[in-house]
Amino acid sequence: PLPTCPAMSSQATLRTRKFQTNRLLRRKQMILDVLHPGRPNVPKSELSERLGKMYKTDPGNVVVFGFKTAFGGGRSTGFALIYDDMSALKEFEPHYRLVRAGLATERTGSRKQRKERKNRAKKLK
Repeated sequence: PLPTCPAMSSQATLRTRKFQTNRLLRRKQMILDVLHPGRPNVPKSELSERLGKMYKTDPGNVVVFGFKTAFGGGRSTGFALIYDDMSALKEFEPHYRLVRAGLATERTGSRKQRKERKNRAKKLK
């Protein structure tokens, strides 16, 4: 087993700012500041769980992305979206973020292969 450093297990503090309720997209959106002194970074899974508890919702409806760590570490800033339900998340979230969350499958084959297959199908008509 790997040795554990006491500084690594230190808690991260979450702060939200620029909070907005977006009724058209059925979500709450905010900028998320994470203070994590002594830790290199905080996993997105942990952030979504903590946000789910803070806003009393299922962590599966929380999407966090776009995190940048401040120079010198200890602080990261990113974006968080909390959808009202899973159907809103699947409807409005971009496909690549659904793939990251494990809610959709990635396209198979390269772009060129798809185009060639499409053009072969056109010839058969």
